[in-house]
Amino acid sequence: MDDMTFNPSAPVETDAYAVPLDRLNPGQPALFAQDAMWPFFERLRREAPVHYTPESEFGPYWSITKYKQILQVEANHEAFSSDIHRGGIVIRDPEPDFVMPMFIAMDPPRHDLQREAVNPVISPTNLARLEILIRERAGRILDALPVGEVFDWVETVSIELTTQMLATLFDFPQDERRKLTHWSDVATAIPGAGLIESEAERQGILLECLLRFTELWNERVNAQPTGDLISLMAHADATREQTPMEYLGNLLLLIVGGNDTTRNSITGGLLALNRFPDQYSKLLANPGHVANMVPEIIRWQTPLAHMRRTATRDIEFGGKQIREGERVIMWYVSGNRDEEVIANPNAFDIERDRPRRHLSFGFGLHRCLGERLAELQLRIMWEEILKRFGRIEVVEEPKRVYSAFVKGYERMLVRVSERRG
Repeated sequence: MDDMTFNPSAPVETDAYAVPLDRLNPGQPALFAQDAMWPFFERLRREAPVHYTPESEFGPYWSITKYKQILQVEANHEAFSSDIHRGGIVIRDPEPDFVMPMFIAMDPPRHDLQREAVNPVISPTNLARLEILIRERAGRILDALPVGEVFDWVETVSIELTTQMLATLFDFPQDERRKLTHWSDVATAIPGAGLIESEAERQGILLECLLRFTELWNERVNAQPTGDLISLMAHADATREQTPMEYLGNLLLLIVGGNDTTRNSITGGLLALNRFPDQYSKLLANPGHVANMVPEIIRWQTPLAHMRRTATRDIEFGGKQIREGERVIMWYVSGNRDEEVIANPNAFDIERDRPRRHLSFGFGLHRCLGERLAELQLRIMWEEILKRFGRIEVVEEPKRVYSAFVKGYERMLVRVSERRG
């Protein structure tokens, strides 16, 4: 794809009703960077829940914006494929000369076998072991925060906790852990938006990632099996014969899945509490709300805005005729605000009934492998925050990621006014 089709500095129309419905393009990265996409999805849910955009930065695509219809697409993997060779899982097509198969971008049975290979990392026994480690690390990070000074919550807290955990899951050297953050960001970045300038630059950086992980693979494949992700893949029948690009694809799936989603929910949770100060007061008065708050954070934030499928055949869906080969975008960010399913969906409510009724982890066979680990990290982080601090103030509007896929934050400046105890 031509990198010049993306121009982060170009003006964008943020009035959802200034554009004819048949030309509406909710997938513009600039809308997400400005947090201006909400009215577009509200209009689509009301007027055209199954909607066709004929022209966009990514080419034509269908938008599925309501909760129940997203579930229907997720459940029908025969008609709506996630296979990378049909287009994969993101709105932007894969580069034809740099295709990275990964199990989330496979259909059964290969998907099921490769996913099963890494399942032991989130077993109850392993999560119990990781809980102790997460609490120790969260405590160290929080104890080092400056009181009374403005600092970047994303860099200092969100990235630090999640990157340490990623390094542990891969048994990757902790002193090199920020490489994982960089590779995750590069994997999902849009060329020209600040981090990378071209697709060629992205590919060069990701090949460096492959080279480093190949060194680790070669160590693990000749050693006794252990519980880290590389060893699990090296010793499992379904993954030990991966091609280099398939190995890279699965690595990036696990890195992005373990990094972007949790880190942006850690940031988004603090932003939500600042946007809804009555909920913050309620939490400070009763820290027991944390367990219910965690899935509400993940719903309210929706750290991955969409997943894509590609129609394997002509099919009528929601009264519209979708043709074989067309992109079908499930907008989780919209389904999580569907008024027909979630009461008062734009509010952040730490006492919400059924808070796990959200789409942020997907549904069905592609439901997020690491959801319990993500919730564990968020719960522990907030338990430890409440032991140490009162209100943490967000001092200015955060800088958001220029992406219609990763719904996240590059920077959020905050101030801790006082330390408890």
